[in-house]
Order: sequence, then structure tokens, then C-alpha cells
Amino acid sequence: MTSSMTYKSVLEAEAKWFSHFKEALAEKHRNYNEEIGMFRRPFSSPGYHTTIKEADFVHSTKESLDYALAVLDSGEERYRERALAILRNMVSLQDGDPASPTFGIWSWFWEEPLEKMSPPDWNWADFIGKRLLLILIRHGDGLSDELAQSTRQAVRNSCEAIIRRNVGPDYTNIAIMGAFVTIIAGEVLEERAYAEYGLARLKRLYDYSMQTGAFLEYNSPVYSTVAIQELSALATYTRSEEVKRLTNELLDTTWQMIAEHFHPSLKQWSGPHARSYHTFLAPEHLSFLHMACGGEVPIVSEEEFTYDPEWYGQGVACPSRLFGLFTSIGERELQQELPPYPEFRTRTSYTYMTADYSIGSFNHNVMWNQCRNLLAYVRTGEGERGYVRLRVLHDGYDFCSAVFKGGQKKAAVLYGIQFALDGGDTHVNLDPIHGRMKASDLRIRIEIGCSGSAPEWKRLDEDSFQAVLGRKTLSVQGLYGAMDGFGPFRWETASDGSDAWLDFVLYEGEAKEIDFHALEEALFVFALSLSEQGAKLPEASLGLQEHAVQAKLTTPEEPLQLTLVRKPANRAVLLHD
Repeated sequence: MTSSMTYKSVLEAEAKWFSHFKEALAEKHRNYNEEIGMFRRPFSSPGYHTTIKEADFVHSTKESLDYALAVLDSGEERYRERALAILRNMVSLQDGDPASPTFGIWSWFWEEPLEKMSPPDWNWADFIGKRLLLILIRHGDGLSDELAQSTRQAVRNSCEAIIRRNVGPDYTNIAIMGAFVTIIAGEVLEERAYAEYGLARLKRLYDYSMQTGAFLEYNSPVYSTVAIQELSALATYTRSEEVKRLTNELLDTTWQMIAEHFHPSLKQWSGPHARSYHTFLAPEHLSFLHMACGGEVPIVSEEEFTYDPEWYGQGVACPSRLFGLFTSIGERELQQELPPYPEFRTRTSYTYMTADYSIGSFNHNVMWNQCRNLLAYVRTGEGERGYVRLRVLHDGYDFCSAVFKGGQKKAAVLYGIQFALDGGDTHVNLDPIHGRMKASDLRIRIEIGCSGSAPEWKRLDEDSFQAVLGRKTLSVQGLYGAMDGFGPFRWETASDGSDAWLDFVLYEGEAKEIDFHALEEALFVFALSLSEQGAKLPEASLGLQEHAVQAKLTTPEEPLQLTLVRKPANRAVLLHD
């Protein structure tokens, strides 16, 4: 079957969503800026890449091209010139100089040229390149010769940038998207070298991921849905049977993971999450799953359903054999080994689910803002839910040089917080602190967020606390804490409407230099569990060695044991079993 025939069959299958597509697009028309020919949106930023700190609105290159593609897909002639104006803008905004270090990429915003970004985002070769390709495939016949030629050249430039950068299979979503751009560009533009590179890249991703049956960016709500879209689009548009086979196997594995982690009654994506931007599952992800199941699984109501035009024509479809996992829940116990990575050769994920809650953790990971290393969802009442999340905060923001190490059995978790000498502050790689920082506040937090009112923390003894979540009790025990030159440590509890937190405060005061290289010890050990109300706390014990602490937690099934080094070290030392 040719790609055009496959695409037509996809459109037939997606016809039921076309009215939703048109409604979603209609909401976007008012944000088009006629003066500059770009799409406008309120400014937001993750805090890196862009140097823009404050702005009411910006003109996004990616979202402008999304709008242009949607307009062309809609067939609405009165807006067609908008799409063409955006396309002309986009090919002119690319760095087209082969001698430039940013050759083949775009800036995030029209207001901020590449040279002002810090640093530029090379992912834009993949993101924008894909969208240009979809315009060529779906609407290339309607472009002028000049615009079609400049668009094809922009795609070639994107391919060159992708090949130069050559990301590895551990960068899951970009590994897939770059494979899409190069494979499909190779087929559409008849550039054999691109297609061969893309296939080799896809094979590397397949071999790397399938050795354990998981992506390194494991169980990420945002990036798993991105992976589904990219793999589905690749299977839809390629003419290569080998590419279809590889992508379909990866799709099956990814859909299995998503379905197993979805909690049907809580409507949450159980943790842990390798990367996540929201702790409660965002409404668009629920709508995505509803759409992917063809509307046959009642994940959201008709009134709650929202359609993203970006989904259109991608061929996204969850295998029907998995539908039951989205509708019924008994007891699930999931354990998954992740592919090896230089810093964590043996990372595993563990999730335990019942009708009332789910709780999951990694065995080790950094405490980046996007990581949900210890995460629970709990039914807190009729139609209400709450989450429990572990964080380490440096001056109020998640501290990337903190390292989590833990063990879990069912609803009991034993874990420690250590500190890396080669980590970052707010980002894993973009702002290294080389083991030294200034801090006016450093704390370890158990955060509860609720769809209704948050519970109150009850202190049981000096280092033990509980909070009631529906029919369950959350228990937290402080087992060990030492940090040279700091202390005494203290606990703080607070709440704010729907949120409540339990903080173990390591330092609070005037800004102070902390040199982790100079510390012989910086280690904190805790236990966390969910149980029936009135149940006893799990028993814990410690064994102190010269360079390490051995911690043990008794559970009904089997004891949990951890050995944690006392002294800060590089991540490769801390992130191992």
C-alpha cells in the first residue's frame, strides 16, 4: 500500500473526529497576526533555551506551522493565504547557512532570533522539519513552484542538522522524530542517503529499547503520547515495509505500557514518570487516549473531550485488545527494567495498583523537576482524588543535584536522598553547579495535591507523620539524617486549600555556600507507605558503616533493604545498584 493510500484510509478512520478538528481550529483563527503572518499565543517558558523573561504574547514558530497545516487540512479557502504566509515566513526564518553552528534549525519565537537564545534548541530541526514534510505530502500539489522548492530545501536543511547532531536512542522522542524526518524526506525527496540514515537511526532505537522492552523516557505522559504520534505517523507515511514492522512493534510495546499504568477509576497515569510536566494527568492526555481508543472507551465525556488538530492524519490507534485495561482495575503489580545508560546502568520501575490507589517509584534517579520518582494517586472521596509526590527543593525549586535511591514492595517504599557532585541546579545538564551552590533554603518535601480539600498532617512522634486520604492512611517516617555543618534539622507542615506538604528542612536562613565536595556526609533516609486506617507503621532498622548506611523496612511480603553511601559522589557512583 502506498503512503497516499494509507493516508486516505487513515482519514476515513478519523472522519468521526473531523467536526471536533474544525471546532478546535475555529478557536485558533483569532490568534493569527496578519501584520507579520504568524500565530500568536500567551508567553510561557520552561525556563531554559529562551532568554525572554516576561512578555504578554509571543509568536511561536512551531505553533504557527501547526496552525498553517491545520488550515490546509481543513480545506477552508478563506484562510488558505494565512497558511501560505506562515509557510513563506518559516522557510525564511531557518538558518540556511551550512557553515553556521545552528544550520538547519529555527528559534522558538519570532521575537527572539537564534543568536539570542541560550542555547538554541536543535530539536526544532525535528519539530519543524516534520511539519514541513506533512505540508509537502498532504498539500504540496497546491503550492507554487517557488514555495514548494523553498520548502523542500528547508526540509533538506533540517535533515542535515539532524544527521550532524545524530542523537542517540536514549533521547526517545527526538530519536523517533528525527527518524521520521529523515526517512520520509528520503522517500518524498528521493534522497536515498537520508532514508538510509533514518532507517539506521530507527534500528538503533529499536535495538536499544527492545533489549528491555521499554523506552528510556519511560512512562512519561507527555513523551509517551509524543512517541505514539511520531511512530504512528511514521507507520502511516513510509513506503518501507521494514520501517512499518519496526514502528508497529514499538507502538505495541508503548501502548501496552500506557494501558497497564492507566488507573481507570482515578483517571490517572500511574507513576513513576521519567518525565512529566503535570502531576495530575492533563485533560488533553485523557482526550488523546479517548481519541486513540476510537471513542469506544469512556475515558472522558463528550462535554469534556477536546481535540488537538495536531493529532489529525497521524493514524493514532490503540490496539483494541488493550481496551479492558482502561476500564477495569483489580490489583496490578508492574516491574520494568529500563535500557542501560552510562549514569544508571540498572534503573528499574515498580508500580503497584489497587482499586483505590496506585503508587510507583524508580530504584534511582535525579530529582529534576520533570521526574516523578516517587508518585502515588489515591481516591480521596466520591469523585475526588489526590496525588503524593516527593520533591527536593533548593530555594523553592526542584534541585537536580539531589539523587533518589529507593526500593518498593506493594504500598511500602524505603528511600534515601543523596547529593551528586556533577549535577545541575534547575536542569539536569543546562546549568551545572559542579557540586557547589548558594542556598537560603534546602528541604525535602512530601507534597499532597487534591482535587478537593487537602488533608491535615498528624504528628505521631518526633519523626513520624500521617495524613488520611480517603480510606487510606499515608505514613512518612524519617529514619536517618546527617549533613556536615548543618542541623539541627526540623519538620514543617503546611497547607493551602487543595495542597498540603510535609517538609524536612535541611537549611533555612541567610544565603550560604554549600560545597558538597567538602562534605564527608550528606544523606537522608525515609520510609513512606499507604495502608488501611489504624494499621501500624512498618518497622525500620538501620546499620551504620564507615562509608554507608544500611536501611531495612519490614513489609508483609518481604523486607526492603538499601545500602546508601554517606559521602556525595558523581552520579555514576550514586545511580547504581
